[in-house]
Amino acid sequence: MDNIQDNEIAALDIYNVTRLNREVRAILEGSFPSVWVQGEISNLAQPASGHIYFSLKDQYSQVRCAMFQNRRRTLKFSPENGVSVLIQANVSLYENRGEYQLIVERMEPVGDGALQRAFEELKQRLFREGLFDDQHKKPVPHMARTIGIITSPTGAAIRDILTVLRRRYPLANIILYPTAVQGEAAPAQIISMLQTAERRKECDVLILARGGGSLEDLWAFNNENLARAVFDCTLPVVTGIGHEIDFTIADFVADHRAPTPSAAAEIVSLDQAQLKMHLQQANRKLVRLMNILISDLKQNIYQLEKRLPHPVRTIQMIGQRLDSLSTQLIHLVRAGLSTHIRQLADLNLALQHNNPVHALKMNKAHCHQLQQRMTRTIRLSMKHFENLMTNAIRALDAISPTATLNRGYAIVQQQDGTIVRDAAKLGLEEIIKTQFARGSIESKVKKILKNK
Repeated sequence: MDNIQDNEIAALDIYNVTRLNREVRAILEGSFPSVWVQGEISNLAQPASGHIYFSLKDQYSQVRCAMFQNRRRTLKFSPENGVSVLIQANVSLYENRGEYQLIVERMEPVGDGALQRAFEELKQRLFREGLFDDQHKKPVPHMARTIGIITSPTGAAIRDILTVLRRRYPLANIILYPTAVQGEAAPAQIISMLQTAERRKECDVLILARGGGSLEDLWAFNNENLARAVFDCTLPVVTGIGHEIDFTIADFVADHRAPTPSAAAEIVSLDQAQLKMHLQQANRKLVRLMNILISDLKQNIYQLEKRLPHPVRTIQMIGQRLDSLSTQLIHLVRAGLSTHIRQLADLNLALQHNNPVHALKMNKAHCHQLQQRMTRTIRLSMKHFENLMTNAIRALDAISPTATLNRGYAIVQQQDGTIVRDAAKLGLEEIIKTQFARGSIESKVKKILKNK
């Protein structure tokens, strides 16, 4: 190939490396929109600048990635090597090394990211349908007589709710509708319990609750069918799902959302201390009003007494009667208040007496007694059968041919195995077999003797 002449070089548009990389970068950034890429993090570097650099790889390829500090602050997890992630990034080129790379704008773990997108899509769709509108929200009863709880019977949520209700409102009746609160079968079970509670019409309000967990743990409450069942329920539904920062689709559809299961119990319950204080205030107000009324009546009587001088005695008797009635009324009001306070105490005592922990201890003690009785019975039965076996062995030894042989007797058999009981049935020179306790012999009959 001929060398390029100087005049030809002058006519060429020659790129230096910096210009080439800059124009390639412009082409890459202008040709690709923001892209979503899924892969596994490797070669992770986190320098003091606050930026992070890593490779995103799959089974066959890898690409360098950079996420700058302003975007890193939006991360809800700590990236690590080997973690599968979903990133939203812009295609670019690192000019200094001429290296193709992705500038990461957003990054999420693969599982949570997919769930979060599904959550947002369902949330927006139900919002557009109006399932979250305040006009559909039913008020929570001020003083519910019966409270229904839809949750797991073994989880922490039911313990927290019962603790709050016992402390604040022991007068309330509590009905538990047990269900799974996690897993694929949970939404259908929760819907069934909602329908059961609505069909029975035995509750004034429902609590739908479970303890905290990850987005995946709470996913049963992001089910569309469950959201529509909560919306269609005619009973007021209060949700207490997860922790204060957790939100589910069921929370948006419910009539009232509480940050925790305990808070849900407080919303549906009336504090007995407040109720007692309210009754006492009402009692004082009633007594004050009665005293004012009685004072006014007395004043009227006094005025009438002055205007009607003749029936003074009658008016005095009326005044005395009024005093008596006022005393009785005050006594009845106080007695009624005392009765309610005593009923509260009795209910609290009954609630403590019916504590399942006490019943569990009694049942455990009963099980221990039954176990001891069973052990004794088995030992006696084994001893009885051991005695039966010993007696049977002894009886078997008593009639055993071996025992007879051990006493010095012998068994005589013909050649065909027939046992000889009569010497007259043998022939001279016949071969016979004699069995002893130990060993046997064969012999030949020489002479047959008859019994004398």
